[in-house]
Amino acid sequence: MYDVIIIGSGSAGLNASLYAARAGLKTLIIEKEPITGGQIALSSIVENWLGEKSISGSKLVEKFTEHVSSFGVEIKQFTEVISVELEGEVKKIKTSSEEFQSKVIVIATGSREKKLGISGEEEFKGKGVSYCALCDAGFFKGKEVAIIGGGNTALEESEYLSKFASKIYIIHRRNELKAEKIILEKAKKNKNLEFILNTTVSEITGNKQVEKIKLKNVETGKESFLDVSGVFVFVGMIPNSELFQNIKKDEHGYIISDEYMQTNVPGVFVAGDVRKQPINQLITAAADGAIAAVSAYKYLSEK
Repeated sequence: MYDVIIIGSGSAGLNASLYAARAGLKTLIIEKEPITGGQIALSSIVENWLGEKSISGSKLVEKFTEHVSSFGVEIKQFTEVISVELEGEVKKIKTSSEEFQSKVIVIATGSREKKLGISGEEEFKGKGVSYCALCDAGFFKGKEVAIIGGGNTALEESEYLSKFASKIYIIHRRNELKAEKIILEKAKKNKNLEFILNTTVSEITGNKQVEKIKLKNVETGKESFLDVSGVFVFVGMIPNSELFQNIKKDEHGYIISDEYMQTNVPGVFVAGDVRKQPINQLITAAADGAIAAVSAYKYLSEK
């Protein structure tokens, strides 16, 4: 029996565990991946974490994990939750190998990459189609690639990718990029980048590997082909909330909570990118985790 079980080990889950452990609560993190950190662990560079001018996502996560482990937080990695029973005072978490019980649950499952849903995307996944520059940039040394997306992630990953690729086409469906001004200005100074706006990608083609993408100008309707060896997709995220059937969500699947991170089910809190909120950032996810843990402590104290 745990006081708090946290599902997910991104910045939200790790910070929740830190505050819970410091409050003297017996705390467990369950993480389905073999590494902790969530999406940020795959980021090539982080420049918006206070106190770290520039640091890799993996190094930052390493610091997070060492910190929470020093307070006795138990972490079970490579353990996927297959079902949950959240009603009642004792919550049950079932994995493929064992069952855990807790008085409080914090959902910190984060989100995953949204796919384009176009012809060739699944066929060439791992054969030129990627969702992680840090993971796959090395395969495209001296080659031309396309990045689909116009937000912060797309441009931040383009900087790392430009260390390997000879040329990068940034393709965005609108006439303006969504990235923050400082990130956009930095990208525009990168000579390896070429911006193709008002354009969508309708097809990915090739033989055994990606060779071409089919473009369509959204204003004129004109179609053309672009020769590239790789396609990196950064077009948004989907919340990992499907497991939690009785938890109230919005129309996009994001979990709804109050300002204390309490969901509609007593004793079940939520934190991070899986929660409905104005922005999804590393710092806001960590703040969610702190609030959820403090709220969990108050909930248990009242019990």
